[in-house]
Amino acid sequence: MKNSLLLTSLFFFMLNTLNAQQRVEEIPLKIGVMQRGALNAITDVEGVKVGHTTLVKGDSVRTGVTAILPHGGNIFQQKVPAAVFVGNGFGKLAGSTQINELGNLETPVILTNTLNVPTAMDAVIKYTLNLPENENVRSVNAVVGETNDSYLNDIRGQHVKNADVISAIINGKTGKVAEGNVGAGTGTIAFGYKGGIGTASRKLPESLGGYTLGVLVQSNFGGVLQIAGLPVGQKLGNYSFSNNLLNNVDGSCMMVIATDAPLNNRNLERLAKRAFLGLAKTGGIASNGSGDYVIAFSTATGMRIPYKIEAKTLTQEVVPNNLMSPLFMATIEATEEAILNSLFMAETTTGFQGRTIKALPKEEVLQYLKEAGILED
Repeated sequence: MKNSLLLTSLFFFMLNTLNAQQRVEEIPLKIGVMQRGALNAITDVEGVKVGHTTLVKGDSVRTGVTAILPHGGNIFQQKVPAAVFVGNGFGKLAGSTQINELGNLETPVILTNTLNVPTAMDAVIKYTLNLPENENVRSVNAVVGETNDSYLNDIRGQHVKNADVISAIINGKTGKVAEGNVGAGTGTIAFGYKGGIGTASRKLPESLGGYTLGVLVQSNFGGVLQIAGLPVGQKLGNYSFSNNLLNNVDGSCMMVIATDAPLNNRNLERLAKRAFLGLAKTGGIASNGSGDYVIAFSTATGMRIPYKIEAKTLTQEVVPNNLMSPLFMATIEATEEAILNSLFMAETTTGFQGRTIKALPKEEVLQYLKEAGILED
């Protein structure tokens, strides 16, 4: 009897405290079967940095910038192998063709809103040209992705400036990553609720290579929300095409994958494709007007490509094809959880023209998950 009362008390304590933002792991809910990284964030991959600039001004500006840096050095001088996968191409991912053509990334990855992609490109170019050792550089492939935050943000005002982008880059840091209504996720919407920035990671056992893989997402898309396989969106009565008010499912989802596994461009592209399976597991449908892109890169030092190469060949040790499957599973799980974290960490927001988007109703969701028996003890 005492144990039953204790469990009931604990559950209602969780309900009361869930008004504050909590990550999926804190509910607690297990997504998948693999071990989370220490921070359960893209920054579990050694050397990766994330920086945000959040712009909340007056009653109309709800936008920002998120920067992901593969390492703390001069990325142009020490490029990293990378690949891009396009799930649905209704979007603007600047620099993607060169990544897939040459197989590497030479700048930070910047996420922002649709109409500020040119501003972000200009800022990244200026930042790169001004770095020591880059005095003679004549071309920079600035990589900038976006989602459209115009429901909550005065997007036509193009409020993101060069200084905001550069601030996100230079203030990028390792360690804990802010999620929800921050950076490029400040004004985004997912599944009819407030979306935002989310991240998660997985750590492979030593027997499978011991590699770490992390994902960061900018969620701004529609569908029928699922959590751990449960049709939560249907249960809540808030899902795409349920009525005329919810039929706008367009938006976008940017997904960034980092891993310390030594992967070349070809297997990074294969990895990127699996992120789309993680998106699908949350109920995303990649609608006609959604720009759904995945950028994957490897931080392995032995895989870096110097800007100036004296030798006639490069020697690299890479993970073979037959050992990729654990990394595929890690990608799927981390992407799914990162998207859910973007929802669980977001807050109700009122913005442009007085429009309000509510946060995910966590109390109802938690009750549903408990009734389904899938919460961890």
